[in-house]
Amino acid sequence: MTASARESDRPRFDWLLALAVVAMLATFVRVAYFTPVEARQGLAQKIFYLHVPTAFIALYVAFAIVGLTSAMYLWLRDERLDRIAASAAEVGVVYMAVVLLTGPMWAKPIWGTWWTWDARLTLTLFAWFVFLGYLILRGAIEDESTRSRYSAVLGILGTLLVPFIHLSVYLFRTLHPMPILLKPSRPSLPNDMLLTFGMAFVALTLLFVALIRIRYRLAVTLDALGHEEAAEEARVGTLRPHPIR
Repeated sequence: MTASARESDRPRFDWLLALAVVAMLATFVRVAYFTPVEARQGLAQKIFYLHVPTAFIALYVAFAIVGLTSAMYLWLRDERLDRIAASAAEVGVVYMAVVLLTGPMWAKPIWGTWWTWDARLTLTLFAWFVFLGYLILRGAIEDESTRSRYSAVLGILGTLLVPFIHLSVYLFRTLHPMPILLKPSRPSLPNDMLLTFGMAFVALTLLFVALIRIRYRLAVTLDALGHEEAAEEARVGTLRPHPIR
């Protein structure tokens, strides 16, 4: 094992991950005890502080990183860009799974149904399947160059869905509410709720960055081990006596 692989294998205290956990705990306390209950939706509205930030980070950060680094990989052929894309896709899929789980939990008491096949929900589910397929594709192809190229193309295509998801509430009739934060005018939230949302967004962003760093380090370690195994197999093959013909 190389020195870099040994170094990446050493247990280390991750200050960013610890900071993210503390921020998440502080946000939970803020949501539970110091944020008022919304008058019409009641306690169910507090799912907003998990559902919306994770959606923002998954769609506008994680999948954007996948698309950008995938395009740059096809241009530069830098394996570090491929690792970043893979790490962002994996964490983004987890965040989007949280969105798809918390959405029905919020919808049931408000809409009276767990799920409806309107444009925003259907496109979001489809994007999740596309990036889940991205991860499956990476696991199905052994050749590194081929895997990286095919994954990059799929990552770019998946990222192109994001603008359609954002605009779906404007283009189609949907039960999903209009944006109350990403709009030209001031966000339609009272200041105390806006502060809570800001805390949740910062905490979940810190967690997102910490998880990507962990996943990237793991990818470096796995690649180093794979290269060492291939080199060892090649060395053993050259030392093995050939049969006399």
